[in-house]
Amino acid sequence: MLRPSLAPLPASRIREVANAALGRDDVLKFWFGEGDLPTPAFIREAAKRALDEGETFYNHNLGLAELRRAIASYVNRLHGPRAAIDTDRIAVTSSGVSALALVAQSLFEPGDRVAIVTPVWPNVTAQPRILGAEVIRVPLSCQGGRWTLDLQRLLDAAPAGTRAVIVNSPNNPTGWVMPQGDWNALLAHCRRHGIWLVADDAYARLVFDGSPYAPGVLGQVEPDERFISANTFSKTWTMTGFRLGWLVAPRGFIANFAKMVEFNTSCAPTFIQRAGIAAIEQGDGLIAETRARLQDARDALVAQLSRLPGVECAPPAGAMYLFFRINGRSDDSLALAKQLVTTVGLGLAPGVAFGPEGEGYLRWCFAAQRRLIDEGVTRLARFLERSPRH
Repeated sequence: MLRPSLAPLPASRIREVANAALGRDDVLKFWFGEGDLPTPAFIREAAKRALDEGETFYNHNLGLAELRRAIASYVNRLHGPRAAIDTDRIAVTSSGVSALALVAQSLFEPGDRVAIVTPVWPNVTAQPRILGAEVIRVPLSCQGGRWTLDLQRLLDAAPAGTRAVIVNSPNNPTGWVMPQGDWNALLAHCRRHGIWLVADDAYARLVFDGSPYAPGVLGQVEPDERFISANTFSKTWTMTGFRLGWLVAPRGFIANFAKMVEFNTSCAPTFIQRAGIAAIEQGDGLIAETRARLQDARDALVAQLSRLPGVECAPPAGAMYLFFRINGRSDDSLALAKQLVTTVGLGLAPGVAFGPEGEGYLRWCFAAQRRLIDEGVTRLARFLERSPRH
């Protein structure tokens, strides 16, 4: 009974794998994009205090003034005085995915051309398509043990008249990080042709080269340029269940964005926003600990998988995922993921869930305790020993 144009949109292939394991309590679940640690107590306590104080009413469409100020201060602290972000460029949303969906609703009309670097979290490509836009997929490639982008191919995919370019870096699912030089060239291209540049910055703090954040252009753009940064509290502060995100966008865009929030969710819950304030103001140590823990997990997982026969994996430069393939195995990643979960209880995401470019790969979320990762590798090794190649 849905609109016919929605029929081609695939249901979640990750959920399909998870459904294959229903009723089992022995599955190691590395399929979803979240860690296995609860939100830290200081963040939970802030939400509980707000509830105890009765902060259960509507608030401003664009978010609490205190949270918008905290986000502006946080962004300026990261990107320096050149960024000069004020609260009139900040909007709070009910999750990072809501931020991206609202951007799509605000920018795209049927027939608009939108270029997107892929493979990518499926919501990023689905949202423009839901609105009737034409999505041009620009695939990453794995060469020499690392994920790379042919920048010229991306620029060619976004000629004059293109409505937007969307880049998720660090990337889900590959862990690819776009180099600063490529960001600079892409920004210049978008400026030249009047194209919106949308950065999905969900993993911007989760990079493994010692930098405090991933390369980007947020600190370079002018207040009224066609640039939007979409972000979330989920990954950086271990708050996936809180569903809280934000945008940094041009002042004129934000001024009209309040009505889009009103038409969708009205506002993010006040007590959740209080937790967001605590995360930003008290969470620097948490971010450092999270990044160090993820890097240790990444290194351990890559080292162990690299010793297994036929496994090819490029160490991710950021995010919390390893996108790998097993030579000589089925190119049907969905079937392979189902086989893994039903035979050895290893829950991985099929690469095809992230688009056709991901077919033949599996995604392993390594935001997990080391003992679980070690056991997961043991189960994969057992599967490879028992299952014939084909």
